[in-house]
Amino acid sequence: MSQTSNLIKIGIVDDHKLFRQGVTQILKKIKHFEPIFEADSYTQLLTQLEIRLPDVILMDIQLPGIDGIDACQQILEKFPELKIIALSMHTADNFIFHMMKAGARSYLPKDIDRESLREAIETVFAEGFYFTNYITNAMLQGVKSNNKQKHTLTYNETQLTKREKEIMMLICNGLTTAEIARQLFISIRTVEGHRKSLLEKTGTSNSVSLAVYAVKSGMLK
Repeated sequence: MSQTSNLIKIGIVDDHKLFRQGVTQILKKIKHFEPIFEADSYTQLLTQLEIRLPDVILMDIQLPGIDGIDACQQILEKFPELKIIALSMHTADNFIFHMMKAGARSYLPKDIDRESLREAIETVFAEGFYFTNYITNAMLQGVKSNNKQKHTLTYNETQLTKREKEIMMLICNGLTTAEIARQLFISIRTVEGHRKSLLEKTGTSNSVSLAVYAVKSGMLK
């Protein structure tokens, strides 16, 4: 990713100046990353987005005057193509569940190390989502608490093949397409084909809603 056209443009949103500057300096040292702006509030973020859109936004879930869930929803209503990664010191299940439901593509603790941050940004940019075990567990707990009544499937679960169920579990466990391909000794293209089939059969649109489906159907226990 050495060419300018292949740089991943990143916006950093946090009301703590020192934290923003620290993240910016870290990102600048990764050759294919280009931090294009910092914002200390939702209002400043909107101003920046009118000037230039990033590929990925790193956003604190607690901003002055607005919480991260509302901010995430409102930003995506205006700019649905944006990929938001939530950053927070809070790792409680309810924070993660509601931010992911609001449209965030991943949820990272603020004490994340440099390599994990790089991996998360690259994966969100390339594949749309970055799952970790704690995100999957939070989604599981969130769905359970929000669905106390028994869920009725809209179609017969047996329509999923053994391989599709296997890939669904790996997706829900946070593995990337490339990691699934390596683990199952199949091509990336084959994994992508199974993923497309899973989304069609379950009536879901992305990895988050697929994970929610897996929980509701009892496939994740």
